[in-house]
Amino acid sequence: MEPSVLLEISNNIAFITLNRPEKFNSFNKEMALKLQAILDDCANDTSIRCIYLTGNGKAFSAGQDLAELTDDNPPTISQILSQHYNPIVTRLRNIPLPIVCAVNGVAAGAGANIALACDVVVASDAASFIQAFSKIGLIPDSGGTFILPRLIGFQRASALMMLGDKVSASEALQIGMIYKVFSKESFKEESIEIATTLASMPTKGLAYTKHVLNQSINRSLEQQLELEDEYQQKSAATKDYNEGVAAFMEKRKPNFIGA
Repeated sequence: MEPSVLLEISNNIAFITLNRPEKFNSFNKEMALKLQAILDDCANDTSIRCIYLTGNGKAFSAGQDLAELTDDNPPTISQILSQHYNPIVTRLRNIPLPIVCAVNGVAAGAGANIALACDVVVASDAASFIQAFSKIGLIPDSGGTFILPRLIGFQRASALMMLGDKVSASEALQIGMIYKVFSKESFKEESIEIATTLASMPTKGLAYTKHVLNQSINRSLEQQLELEDEYQQKSAATKDYNEGVAAFMEKRKPNFIGA
């Protein structure tokens, strides 16, 4: 039996694939904990400079595997959130690496909100996004009520969460939910190209950018300006900054090392 989450490291990129295609990559406890462990391994591997997250088969992830909730002695909703999904979203936002989410198919419920927690979200033109929670009487979770309104605005997020409408990849792009859409034929190649580009960039500076963006949510402009000052100084102290300036002056391609 294949693992529920696959990891392959190549060219300084950690390729993570959700791998329950027969269940549309819906999450159960084993898969959630496996993804958490792999994300921890990536965070501790200094050779990795970018993470690429996708799904195997027709779906990115259909969210929670409801069969798990009907088993004997099932986990509570609170346990699922506190032990399965919330730790995944926290890791995605706090890992000091750029994370590309390549949404290959439907992303529903927690699957959609896990995708949207990543740094750069791209989709196949066969993909779609659904805040499916209202269909079974639940509220959006996995950070959805926090992230989605900040991406597309309060009114549109409220409507999508209450009505549970399916959003096509092209509409998701149009409303600012995701970064880019690629044809099904070129999706894998072009999405990996984005990860390859990020892995070749000054990744310490990208990690600082991610941190400062995270902090911007609950800070005043004055506080954010102070934080930018602090982290710009840290960025200017990196080897990659010196290399970037030298390459610009010498009119050559820079060779960033992520330090």
